[in-house]
Amino acid sequence: MSAKVLTKAAAKEAKIDIIEDGRGTQAVHDVVVAMRAARRSGSANTKTKAEVDLSGAKPWRQKGTGRARAGYKSSPIWRGGGVVFGPKPRDYSKKISKSVRRLAFQKALSERIKAGDVLTVDKFVVPELKTKSFLALLKKQTDARKVLLISNGFDQNTLKSGRNVKPVTLATASDVNTEQLLASEKILVTHKALEKLAERTRPPRSGEPTE
Repeated sequence: MSAKVLTKAAAKEAKIDIIEDGRGTQAVHDVVVAMRAARRSGSANTKTKAEVDLSGAKPWRQKGTGRARAGYKSSPIWRGGGVVFGPKPRDYSKKISKSVRRLAFQKALSERIKAGDVLTVDKFVVPELKTKSFLALLKKQTDARKVLLISNGFDQNTLKSGRNVKPVTLATASDVNTEQLLASEKILVTHKALEKLAERTRPPRSGEPTE
């Protein structure tokens, strides 16, 4: 069965909360920046003049040589000396509240649905463990090269057959994130996964924590 475009009407019928106004644009920016920042290793490290392994002896006497005064060889103005205000190991991650993350996810999904980039299919199961079979099945659903495939779960044949296809990303409905929604040309969603996506776009119930 070929995939069908998920229209706004069909999305609302599936109880997906579509954002109609301009809300959420800043939330999308903040969440994507935070996700990319969290991936930074933060392992860059330079040595200060106190950490450089050089002699502490005075290079030459204070007066009488005609040279400028010099007290130590590890001075930052010398080659091999320390680095002034250089990078040190640090954590680049940013804290984003659950409400902002939910709004960003809702906004990204809404925009992709309104653009006609979300396709639905009854199920996506590869009959045999072959990348060729995976590509053939995907070709029947969409001609796009960079595809995000969302399901509630994948069997081993589908998962292993698709993991080597780099332009294609496989994600579960509970784990797919805002950045993945924005990065693909087309989004292919199974019908059962729509329920979980709809749940993630709705505001939390009263009493549930938002932070």
